[in-house]
Amino acid sequence: MDVPLVNLEPLLQLALLGIVIALGPLAWVWARTRGADGSRRLQVLTLLTLFLTFDLVLFGAFTRLTDSGLGCPDWPGCYGSASPLGAREAIQAEQDVRPSGPVTHGKAWIEMIHRYLATGVGVLIVAMTLLSWQAARAARREGRAPAWSPWWATATLVWVCIQGAFGAWTVTLKLYPAVVTAHLLGGLALLALLAAQAWGGGVRVEVGAGLRRGLAAVAVLALLQIALGGWVSTNYAVLACQDFPTCQGFWWPPMDFEAGFHILRPLGVGPDGGWLPFEALTAIHMAHRLMAVALLAALVVLALRLARTEALKRHAVGLVAVAAWQLVSGLSNVVLGWPLVAAVAHTGGAAALVLLLTVLAVRTRAARMPAPRARAAAGRIRSAS
Repeated sequence: MDVPLVNLEPLLQLALLGIVIALGPLAWVWARTRGADGSRRLQVLTLLTLFLTFDLVLFGAFTRLTDSGLGCPDWPGCYGSASPLGAREAIQAEQDVRPSGPVTHGKAWIEMIHRYLATGVGVLIVAMTLLSWQAARAARREGRAPAWSPWWATATLVWVCIQGAFGAWTVTLKLYPAVVTAHLLGGLALLALLAAQAWGGGVRVEVGAGLRRGLAAVAVLALLQIALGGWVSTNYAVLACQDFPTCQGFWWPPMDFEAGFHILRPLGVGPDGGWLPFEALTAIHMAHRLMAVALLAALVVLALRLARTEALKRHAVGLVAVAAWQLVSGLSNVVLGWPLVAAVAHTGGAAALVLLLTVLAVRTRAARMPAPRARAAAGRIRSAS
C-alpha cells in the first residue's frame, strides 16, 4: 500500500501523548525531592532520565531485532494516525497480503510504543534543560558556581532532536544501514551525555596521565566495536558465521571487505547495485569478531590498572563484568542462532560499557606533576629542542 512517508497530521497528538507519558516520572521526581533545592531535583531528574533512556535504547534494539522498524511505514504516526488503532484497516490490508511482512498489527504496536517512549524521554530532557538553567541562576544569585553548566543540558536537548531526525530517516529511508547504525550510536551518545551530567559534579580521582590515555584509547576501541556491532545487526550479518572459534569451518573464510564496508547503500544492496554477496556479510561479521578480541584484551588491561587505585576498584570490577557479559551474549548470538534475548542483552552490555567509560572519564583526572618534576621535564624539553 502506498503511503506518504512523512505525514505531520498526528504530530500534535503525539507531542501531547509524550507530555502525558512524562508526567508520571516528573511527578515522582517532584515528590521524591520535596523540600530539596533545585540542584538536588535536577540530579534526580537527570538520573531518572538516564535510566529511562537506557530502557529506550534496549527497546529500540528490540524494535530492530523483531523487524518492527517499518511496522508503521510513515512518520511520525502510523498511516497518518497517532496510534495503530486508527490505522487498523490499513495495517490489516498489508498483513493480509504479507502475513510475515514488515507491517503487522504486532509490529506496528512495537514501533509506535518505541516512538511514544522516545517522545516521553524528549519531554523529560526539555524539563531537565529548563531546570538546569533555573538551578544555574539560583546558584549565581547565591554567589556560587553551578554544579554543572546548563549548556550541557542544552546540548543534550539539541542532540535528542538530532536523534529524533535519525529516527525519522530510519523509517523514510527504509532501514538504510548507515542511518540505522548512526541512530544506535546516537542513542548511546545520548546516554553518555546524561551520564556525564549525572555523575560529573563530584570529586575527581587523580590518576596517572598514562591511565587517562589508556582510558581514551579503550573508549575509541569501544566506539569502533559498537559501530561494527551496529553494522552487523543492521546488515543481518550475525548468522554469516554460526560456529566458533572458526567461521564456516575456516579460520579465515572467504570475505569481501570492499562490498561489506561500502557504507552508502540501501539494505541488502552491493556496490554494483546487485544483491550484497554473502562474502560481504562474512567480512562484516569477522571484522566485529576480531575487534572484539582487541577490545576485550584492552578492557582487562584497563581494569587491572584501575584496580591499583582504591577509589576505582568498583569500576574495575564493573568493566570485567561487562566484558564477560558481552563475551557470553555475543557467543550466544552466534552458536544459538541469534536468539532475541541474547541480541537485546548484547546491546544492553554495549550501553553499560558506554556508561562505565563515561563515568570513568568524568570521575578521573590526570594527576598534577609535582613542581620539581615539572621543572625538570620542562628543562628536558628545552634541551631536546
